[in-house]
Amino acid sequence: MPDPSEQDRAEQQAAAMYADDRASQTLGITITDVAPGRATASMQVSDAMVNGHGICHGGYVFLLADTAFAFACNTHGRAVVAAGADVSFLAPVRAGDELVAEATERALRGRSGLYDVTVRSGGAVVAEFRGRSRALPA
Repeated sequence: MPDPSEQDRAEQQAAAMYADDRASQTLGITITDVAPGRATASMQVSDAMVNGHGICHGGYVFLLADTAFAFACNTHGRAVVAAGADVSFLAPVRAGDELVAEATERALRGRSGLYDVTVRSGGAVVAEFRGRSRALPA
């Protein structure tokens, strides 16, 4: 269980980030949970997110995972950005599906971090994302 002050900081940072996150707001992404080194984001796939194959464009799945990653990275009180990320798409996603991305911190050393994000639809894993973060200089 996180220290209450660490949890408060994580929640405050998430609220401040979300207030300025036009991309998440516009796409209907919500941050449903946050804790030090962790965040959960969700999004409903709309008809506008479907590609020519009738499935959700991978960029939207990546964007949701990247959003959970960003919120998890920024729970420790420092401004943090992505240094890189990889994604594996494991199953197709359709319009109307509710996606949930859960980000978990795996390692934090100095200014660098490593995070894993699992994206699910209806409980089934549809993508795995690994992000590398870098804290901005103070």
